[in-house]
Amino acid sequence: MIGAGIILLNNNNEVLLILRDNKLSIPFPNMWDIPGGKVEIGETPEEAIRREMNEEMGLVNLGEINLFGIFTSENITDNVFWKRLDINPAEIELKEGQRIEYFDLKRIKKTKLAFNYNFILEKFYSEIL
Repeated sequence: MIGAGIILLNNNNEVLLILRDNKLSIPFPNMWDIPGGKVEIGETPEEAIRREMNEEMGLVNLGEINLFGIFTSENITDNVFWKRLDINPAEIELKEGQRIEYFDLKRIKKTKLAFNYNFILEKFYSEIL
């Protein structure tokens, strides 16, 4: 499977994470994750992340986004993008997931994230910030 995710970073260097739905039919139910999803047939990873942000949070215009890296683990090749974007979680009409919150690196290290995102976010903080 090919996926696309995005690290949305606010001006306090906190990452916006989404609490996945608590459904046994999805991978990693009830766990924190970065926003994103599967790349559909005929879609580039960048097109997929833009579509997912619209579907999940109603974010229509992300503007320029940066590719952080491509990571392979647990039967998934994940294209991880990033962007500085101050979003007020209270103003987002979440269409997937239970809620969204900002996490700093200290909280990320204390929380087991879905997929391989503890490793990826710690790498992001050490390389980008």
